[in-house]
Amino acid sequence: MPGLLIAFITSLICTLLIIRYEYLHAHLSSDADLSGPQKFHTRAVPRIGGLGIALGILTATLYRLQSSPNPSLELALLACALPAFGVGLAEDLTKKVGVKTRLFFTGISGAMAVYFLGAIITKLDTPGLDLLIALPLVSVLFTIFCVMGLANAYNIIDGFHGLASMVAMISLIAIAYVNFLVGDVLFFSLSFVMIGACLGFFVRNYPRGLIFLGDGGSYLIGFWIAILSILVVARHPNVSPWFALLVNAYPIFETLFTIYRRKLHQNKSPGQPDGIHFHSLLYRRVLKAKDINLEKKFLSANAKTSPYLWLLSGLPVIASILCWESSIKLMICAALFAMFYVWLYRRIVHFKTPRWLHILY
Repeated sequence: MPGLLIAFITSLICTLLIIRYEYLHAHLSSDADLSGPQKFHTRAVPRIGGLGIALGILTATLYRLQSSPNPSLELALLACALPAFGVGLAEDLTKKVGVKTRLFFTGISGAMAVYFLGAIITKLDTPGLDLLIALPLVSVLFTIFCVMGLANAYNIIDGFHGLASMVAMISLIAIAYVNFLVGDVLFFSLSFVMIGACLGFFVRNYPRGLIFLGDGGSYLIGFWIAILSILVVARHPNVSPWFALLVNAYPIFETLFTIYRRKLHQNKSPGQPDGIHFHSLLYRRVLKAKDINLEKKFLSANAKTSPYLWLLSGLPVIASILCWESSIKLMICAALFAMFYVWLYRRIVHFKTPRWLHILY
């Protein structure tokens, strides 16, 4: 597909240039703070990989306009993504943009998508909640909240080599597949445009971690996937709204569990840096990262952590593909995934890690 190839090549070239000329912009772009609880790299690394993602989807979309069935919608999608990407990039460069400000501008992107794209959640296939979500104001606010949540979720899982970008590609493949099944060529193509952009970044992000997505890239990817997930349900009534949840189950549940753990269990602010996310525990307790030289090994503990999460995120995505029309089946799969996640998290916390998790040790 031309869109995928153009996005991939553009993103890859931009990523390579950022890394090659790091010495010119490192004072602005590099993540020099290595002391935070969520930091797991050993040297300053550029965190503006989102520029490659943004240029990749921009170039591919502009190329596609001549043959697009709805060019105005594609341009509107790009415009809606600007506030979320812009505020994230500002944080990457200045390190001074607060969490509330970033969420506010991401919410603006969500509101723009509701107004210009019709990306709105109007049903949940859940008794009682459907009556509530039918109210226009509730529907709009809930949609904006979901967009903000998924964008922030990708920011939470960014940091380990190849984690956020691969999780995004796994979800996008499922979204593209369902769009293919329902005959939606436009959003099938837009899914692969983002896959191409993510793949161009992934090449230099994994396994060595030479560049990170940063807030700009994380928010952009999260926003894009959120809108595609909402629109595949809004445009095709036979697609269950629970498909949108299950296809993004890992980043969503990671965020919800973090809020529960920090706010209710630890009485701390969910917006503060956290060192005991699921991926952090895997790094510290399963792979014994402190005993591994991260710079000299081809597959460092950091790089070995990500495949575990790729597999974990792939489980609900596979279920979403198999059961995309059935809300009941998707609800059951979501509940099973939540229980499995909590069970595995508790086992690792209590130093009772299942033996099979040491397969990549």
